[in-house]
Amino acid sequence: MSIPVQRRTLPPLNAVRAFEAAARLGSFKEAATELGVTHGAISQQVRLLEDRLGAPALFWRSTRRVTLTPAGTALLEEISPALDRISSAVQRHRATRGEVPAAVLRVNALATFSMRWLLPRLSRFRDERPDIEVRLTTSNDPIDALADTFDVVIRGGPDSFHGFTSRLFLSERRLPICSPALVAKVPLEDISDLAQHTLLNVTSMPRLWHDWLVQAGQPRVTPMATLTFDHFFLTIQAAIDGLGVAMGPTALIGDDVAAGRLIAPFPDVSLPARSYFAYLPAGSESGSQTAVFCDWLEQEGQQYAGNATAA
Repeated sequence: MSIPVQRRTLPPLNAVRAFEAAARLGSFKEAATELGVTHGAISQQVRLLEDRLGAPALFWRSTRRVTLTPAGTALLEEISPALDRISSAVQRHRATRGEVPAAVLRVNALATFSMRWLLPRLSRFRDERPDIEVRLTTSNDPIDALADTFDVVIRGGPDSFHGFTSRLFLSERRLPICSPALVAKVPLEDISDLAQHTLLNVTSMPRLWHDWLVQAGQPRVTPMATLTFDHFFLTIQAAIDGLGVAMGPTALIGDDVAAGRLIAPFPDVSLPARSYFAYLPAGSESGSQTAVFCDWLEQEGQQYAGNATAA
């Protein structure tokens, strides 16, 4: 005689994972980063869990952090051990198949740098080190203003931050760039020819063109027109699209120059710029996943610089 087994009544497991991560990290934003979803998705899953439980709110919410209510604390005490058992069971199963779970590396980098330099290269790191999962978040905030914690933070430098060491991996200068199609229509053989062109600016660095023209010994050149954008990546894209001549950061336009999307009409005159550094918590041991990633950044930076010199 068989004994009927009562069907389990379970909440949505995605909602449980979202709740546990937010409770453990004290932040919906950090939970979103860990689970690879948006902040709004975490908030929605927590609300779904609260509705399914018919319980009071599970969190008290403040501007940047969340704190468990008594109901949330009680639920976490039950859920955490259960999730730990599930995780252990999965790892044991993977171990029997010879698989090693990937270590998570949390990286925060500048938005334009991420789009134009880091992301196009990350697949190479994944191929080299499939055992390390890179979770990338973009931000332009200073390191000491970041609300979350990261294993590696990529910013300009050199700078000093308490509790961090830094590693230089990519140098940068700034010089004029434009599309080949633009100069085919309006020649740009001499710096004075800039008077026949539109100069592209970025709001965060309004004096770039002025400083470069002074460096070039042509401070009196007045462009036909100007266009100003609020992000560097928009300025670079406008140059690619032939809207005018931009001041390009060499670290971010090398791939476009190599592909023929951009040219540098006056490569011998450039402005110095801040270099790119990987900032990592002090005490990160040699051979750790953090050090491995920084070693890879340095190798990619050296290769990129070599290609740029050859070009």
